[in-house]
This record gives sequence, structure tokens and C-alpha cells, in this order.
Amino acid sequence: MAGSQRVYKQRIKSTQTLKKMFRAMELIAASRIGKARDRAVKASPYSRAITRAVSAVATHANIDHPLTSERTDTDRVAVLVVTSDRGMAGAYSATVLREAERLRGQLEAEGKEIQLYVTGRRGVGHFTFRGREIAKSWVGDSDSPHADVADDIADTLIAAFGADAEEGGVGELHVVFTRFRTMVTQEPQVIRMLPLEVVDGVTPPGADPLPLYEFEPSADDVLDALLPRYVRSRIFNALLQAAASELAARQRAMHTATENAEDLIRTYTRLANSARQAEITQEISEIVSGADALAAS
Repeated sequence: MAGSQRVYKQRIKSTQTLKKMFRAMELIAASRIGKARDRAVKASPYSRAITRAVSAVATHANIDHPLTSERTDTDRVAVLVVTSDRGMAGAYSATVLREAERLRGQLEAEGKEIQLYVTGRRGVGHFTFRGREIAKSWVGDSDSPHADVADDIADTLIAAFGADAEEGGVGELHVVFTRFRTMVTQEPQVIRMLPLEVVDGVTPPGADPLPLYEFEPSADDVLDALLPRYVRSRIFNALLQAAASELAARQRAMHTATENAEDLIRTYTRLANSARQAEITQEISEIVSGADALAAS
């Protein structure tokens, strides 16, 4: 019994240590989620504005740009998967990786060859363990992405899309990330970013039509300048959405882990008390038995 009591006390101590760690991680995530959410929200107006500008060029100028044209010379497809650098975020990375695997299966069924680009150590570890080649990866700041990283990702993917088929060029670019809805709702999402599909070119019912524009020096030059910025803004927005989702998932997971640790501590405390009572009862029984034996002699 004494051994059982020591075991329970050791478990209580170790669980209390884990509880402190979970609570600290919850507080850190809670302190950072506000900033991450604000960054994602504040990036949306710029993304909408540049989308409207690209729509204006595409609507009012009859031009054929490489980033808006379907490629028929290659079946290679680039897939960018946005995951986290660290765990302790519940099913956050597992959910987006499951969506990436679903997309991979769908594209391979269509006869496409997948070229992987990954952000976050969890995604890198997932695909490396399964022996899948990664064209390029970015790690280190999944919960606080920087604009220069988004620019590097965009430049890499635009270069891959514009390269010749013999040099490894890709015909499509898909992005798999997690969109932040609320603190309790984050949704994995897949978007086809290239070739560019301008969905805002059609005026919604009841909305003001796009004004007529004159493009200087020309529509081609304007589109050359806008499309790379458009791709960069979409990728940066995806990274910001994923960062806010990761922190929200981590805060929720750590809150649950803290509550589970408290439940374990209560359970181990009851078991330790029961072991102590059993030990005391056994000692009293031994004393009484000894006294009865002496009295009988």
C-alpha cells in the first residue's frame, strides 16, 4: 500500500508540472491570437482592392497574360501546403494535411504530377516520413508570418508557373491552408491560385458596375505589375489566416489539456487518499492482532 501511495504522489507531482506547462502555453496563445486575428482582418481590404483592380484590367482589356492562361504543355501541378511549426494545437495540422492528401489523390486520379511546396515543420515531417519529395519548404514562423517570407513563396511559385515544361514548369498552383472563421471555427480550404481565376469581374446584382478605365502605359504593363502583387497578397493572406487558426487551435487544445490535468490530479488524489486509508487500516489491524496475541498468551 505504501508503494501505491508513493506512485500516486509521483503521478500527482508530474501531472501538476504538465498542468503548469499547458496553462502557460494557453496564456501565450491567448496573448498572441488577438494580434494574429487583427493582422488577418487588416490584410483583407488590400486583398479585395487589388482583386478589384485585377478584375478591372481583365474585364476591360482583352489581353492574354501567362498568369491567366491555361497551360497545355505540362501535367505538373504545384501544391502549397500551409502547416504549423509546432504541435500542441489539437488536430490543426492533421486536418490540413488530410485535406492536402485528399487533393493529391484527386489530382493524381486526373493524371497530374504533384510538386510539393510546404510551410511548417509539421508538414515537412509528414511528407518526409512518407518518402515524398518536397520541392521547397519554409519553416520557423508559422504562427507569426512575415511579408518577406510570403514574397519568397510567391516568387518561387510564380517562377515555377512561368518556367518551361522541360525545366520543371507547372501548369497549376493550388494552396491548402486553414481559414480563420471564429475562435472555435477554423476550416481547411483549397484554392486554385494559378492560372488566375478572377471571380470579381462580374458585377453582383444591385452593386455598382466597375467604372471604365484607361490604362497607362498599357493594359499589358498594368497586368504585369498587378498580378504578381495579387498572388503575393493572396499567399500572405493565407499565411495570416493559418497563423490565426493555429493560435486559436492551440489555445483551445491547451485549455482542454489543462482541464484534463486537473481531472487527473483529483483522481490521483482520491486514489492516494484511499491507499493511505488502507495503509492505516492495515497497521491498526496488525496492532490489534498483536495485542490480542499477547493477551491470549
